[in-house]
Amino acid sequence: MDSREERIKRRAYKIWEREGRPTGREQEHWDQAVQEIEAEDPETERGPVEADPTVDDGSQSSKA
Repeated sequence: MDSREERIKRRAYKIWEREGRPTGREQEHWDQAVQEIEAEDPETERGPVEADPTVDDGSQSSKA
């Protein structure tokens, strides 16, 4: 069985494709996927999910 994170990743990708592959909305798609997966899963399978590690939240500054 696929991990919950893998299911979320696939769902976020589908949402991104469905919306025309816009840039800069990775976190929004990830959050929407989490909500959809949680709505489908039984209460016992829910738990905290880390933010998508591939999305830059801007918390680290880059040096040029």
